[in-house]
Amino acid sequence: MVRLKGQSGCSKGGPISDFLQLRADDAPAKGLTAWLTAGLRDAIAARRLASGTRLPATRVLAADLKISRGVVVEAYQRLIDEGLATGRTGSGTVISGISDKSGISSDRRTALSRLQLPLPPTEGIDLSPGVPDLSAFPRAQWLRAEKAVLDEITSEDLGYGDPGGTPKLREELIGWLRRTRGVRAEADDIIVVSGVAQALALLARTLRASGVTAAAVEDPGSRGARDQMTHWGVRPEPVPVDEEGIQVDRITQEVAVLTPAHQFPTGVVLSPARRRALLEWGGLIVEDDYDAEHRYDRAPVAALQGSAPERVAYAGSVSKSLAPGMRLGWMIAPRRLQPALLEAKHDTDLGNPALPQLVLARLLATGDYERHLRMVRARQRRRRDALLAGLRQHLPQARVTGVAAGLHLLILLPPGTSDVAVAERAAANGVRVQPLSWHRMEPGPPGLVLGYAANPPDRLAEAAQRLGSTWEQRLGSTWEP
Repeated sequence: MVRLKGQSGCSKGGPISDFLQLRADDAPAKGLTAWLTAGLRDAIAARRLASGTRLPATRVLAADLKISRGVVVEAYQRLIDEGLATGRTGSGTVISGISDKSGISSDRRTALSRLQLPLPPTEGIDLSPGVPDLSAFPRAQWLRAEKAVLDEITSEDLGYGDPGGTPKLREELIGWLRRTRGVRAEADDIIVVSGVAQALALLARTLRASGVTAAAVEDPGSRGARDQMTHWGVRPEPVPVDEEGIQVDRITQEVAVLTPAHQFPTGVVLSPARRRALLEWGGLIVEDDYDAEHRYDRAPVAALQGSAPERVAYAGSVSKSLAPGMRLGWMIAPRRLQPALLEAKHDTDLGNPALPQLVLARLLATGDYERHLRMVRARQRRRRDALLAGLRQHLPQARVTGVAAGLHLLILLPPGTSDVAVAERAAANGVRVQPLSWHRMEPGPPGLVLGYAANPPDRLAEAAQRLGSTWEQRLGSTWEP
């Protein structure tokens, strides 16, 4: 008889197959891993498997359910991938649980929803773009690096330092950015910030103080970037995006904010002709390099900053490579702007916390950061491929774009379709997606933006099936508006 155990080792009940309401006789001939994973997920969501519960050994559960041990191993790994469990050598697999939705007030939930910030987990599959694979955070490497840093750190390292960042991180970052992104700068040109959002805020404040009241932005484009600029008094002016990127000849402002390496949300790369036109345009380019590390079917695209260091303010972060909760990023601005930006950074928060900066510097120095990126890139390719395969099967008429890089893709809907209505119906079918119109300032073609980084392949395949059912329920089998 298999029993569940808590962290203390106490008995938690009877046979696990009964506890999970699973019976070996009900197991499908195919798809055993998905079947078992779904059963475990349901038990976690219903709190039948509480946080801290240690699952039985894989061989024991396999024997109890009369299935292959490999199926159980894969199901446990999927729970770990989804952040629902943790697994460590010698400790087994332990349930992490999910957030208690009752722990957030209705007012706070409303405020978070208005800001389009993540909410506590809900039923269904969330394909919101911009969410990385948080379960892939390199905990062991981070802990090892942090221990090493604490062994070496000096008293001075923990004092009020340069608001632009610790020298060690800036030295490591500049080497990595030169090698991987083609930037042209020195370590002293880097300002360490708490993500691209703060880089945009500092730039907007500085530009507004110098008399800039408006900036060109991509349409469709990042709502977060628009909101930052607006909050600090710089009005976003929409410029259309097509299959070659932003339409440079439509820019009428002296500042342009864009995502040239992987446009959000369309996924297009700024074409060589548009890059040349942009560099000849003459204004200040704010380059948001938000997910350049994630590419699968094409060579990396060099940062614009390397072609015009005195005309490009470049920003990036670890939000998509490690986790957004790290609040750690960087900005390289034209040198004429750096004094004002450093002053604004100092006035804002005196500088980022030193310890995480030093840990990231060590990960860069040892190569652990790049090894982590290679692992995540392979993992995300598998997830992207699973979603694409599912869409080809269940929405074969759909035109899918932006698949060569990044953590999201775009489904273009037939002209005249309400993408908001389709997204609402998808949500009713248990899949959360974002309508392309949410990211527009001016009317344009409809579409759905799907993020795939935060879900394992089986969940993405299920999401594609539900999206196919959503379309059939709405319009029948035809791909017409």
